[in-house]
Amino acid sequence: MASKYQRVLLKLSGEALAGEQGYGIDPEVITGIAAEIKDVVALGVQVALVIGGGNIFRGLAASSKGMDRASADYMGMLATVMNSLAMQDALEKQGVVTRVQSAIEMQQIAEPYIRRRAVRHLEKGRVVIFSAGTGNPYFTTDTAASLRAMEINAEVILKATKVDGVYTADPKKDSNAVKLPVLTYLEVLQKGLQVMDATATSLCMDNNLPMIIFDLTQRGNIKKVVLGEQIGTIVKRGD
Repeated sequence: MASKYQRVLLKLSGEALAGEQGYGIDPEVITGIAAEIKDVVALGVQVALVIGGGNIFRGLAASSKGMDRASADYMGMLATVMNSLAMQDALEKQGVVTRVQSAIEMQQIAEPYIRRRAVRHLEKGRVVIFSAGTGNPYFTTDTAASLRAMEINAEVILKATKVDGVYTADPKKDSNAVKLPVLTYLEVLQKGLQVMDATATSLCMDNNLPMIIFDLTQRGNIKKVVLGEQIGTIVKRGD
């Protein structure tokens, strides 16, 4: 089957790597995600990754408890580097050549983020993991994902979550919650929907980059999205 997209950016939350334990990195979960990414790479799709750090450290939570926000955010960025190295290891164990690029320079363990080099890796079929967010405090990994997706000319952001799309309310709390298969950027911003944060959504809107929110816990979903199956919620321009 031919894939719908040639170059995608996959955004994973740090929590996704924690599995049922809720913190840290679950080896079984990360191996499963790596296997799914391998299937997508096998289709000839170029894959870039951005992983959050919430399973190790949350800058926002620490700053709300009195820690300096910039310091807390830098610690959160380092947490994303740890997740990225773990994902690189899991992917390479599956035979997928992977590079980690960091927005904060740490040359012993990751390449510095260089846009042209990242694109070259992708063209050679390597998976590129962008770590350390944007390298700036006050910006989330969602915003980093949007920014990197624009820079590498990705066709879509695939936001992997624990729910199968965006609902009118929390489906776990409200039995009347209805799934919304298609949304516009403005609807997401105006209704304050928890898709991506406002900065990330605005960036995507300004550059007309679609986002697909889908359920990572269902095995094979990453491949289904790349092949163009209608799963999850797509956020795009209202035509």
